[in-house]
Amino acid sequence: MKDITLKEIATTLGISITTVSKALKNYPDVSAKTKQAVIDLAQNLHYTPNSFAVNLRTKESKTIGLIIPEVMHHFFSNVINAIIDEAEKNGYLVIILQSNESIELEKKQVDLLINKRVDGILMSLSNESNYDNHIQQIINRKIPFVMFDKITKLASCSKVIIDDQKAGFKAVQHLINIGCKKIAHIRGPLNPQNSIDRFIGYKKALEKNNIPYDSNLVYTCDKVSFQEGYDFTAQIIKEHPDVDGIFIITDLAASGVISYCNENQIKIPHQIAVIGFSNWFMSQVISPKLSSVDQPSHEMGVASFNLLLEEMNAHRDEIPFTPRTIELETDIIIRESTTR
Repeated sequence: MKDITLKEIATTLGISITTVSKALKNYPDVSAKTKQAVIDLAQNLHYTPNSFAVNLRTKESKTIGLIIPEVMHHFFSNVINAIIDEAEKNGYLVIILQSNESIELEKKQVDLLINKRVDGILMSLSNESNYDNHIQQIINRKIPFVMFDKITKLASCSKVIIDDQKAGFKAVQHLINIGCKKIAHIRGPLNPQNSIDRFIGYKKALEKNNIPYDSNLVYTCDKVSFQEGYDFTAQIIKEHPDVDGIFIITDLAASGVISYCNENQIKIPHQIAVIGFSNWFMSQVISPKLSSVDQPSHEMGVASFNLLLEEMNAHRDEIPFTPRTIELETDIIIRESTTR
């Protein structure tokens, strides 16, 4: 069935195309009788507006792009839900894309969103990504753009973040406060800023408490997975049997740590205290329950969309907009894995 046009409605009713358009938009200078006739015929013919033509006229697509590293992660699923809710309230649709931690896929997705003429882009970078050409392309084209969580400090755009250094520091300080003296760190890949900052927080907490930093106690994940947490724990126990605390970059990898310890009769927290990061739902159901840094995922989604909306409105109205950074607070959630 072919699309019905305004011209066909106008011809059928013997009125102008302009009158049909005004009637559908409820303009006051069109009589109620004419409006009703237009609406009735449009419904009977299953007329739908040409969104492409509307976009050309308004210069808005009413869509935004969202690129995240992975959908299944509890943190990102909460962020997505918050962004979709806020977008719907403001009349926007969200195109959700997953980079799978691949910079090549991320580049293709940026090109896709630019070609789709989205009104703005929200992005949490893949582990392989930094200040690359595709990021600069968004900024050069003056597309409203907000990074959140996994960002690069080099990009001149708005950002919604937590203070990962401060959060990492607080996590390790908590381990020290309960008596840990030799603390290992299972960190993320070398590239993402949040991985770097959590590692720096780990080092600063050791330094403040006069605990010598030992690079041999730092284990670097590639995928930041359950299996890496499990395997690195086996390595830690073999190489450093006197380790009494472990700070892990995410709860997913931390659950691997707990699994290994449980299988090998290593008592948590009495032999090794364990703290993770992000406070995902599994933290409360594994045994022992996992202490974790609470990352405000819902608040991050809300703040990210609203900051993007502010920039999109300024862009539409041709008002200067200065990128800014919103920093959200974090808390340590203390559970059984660090309760001595």
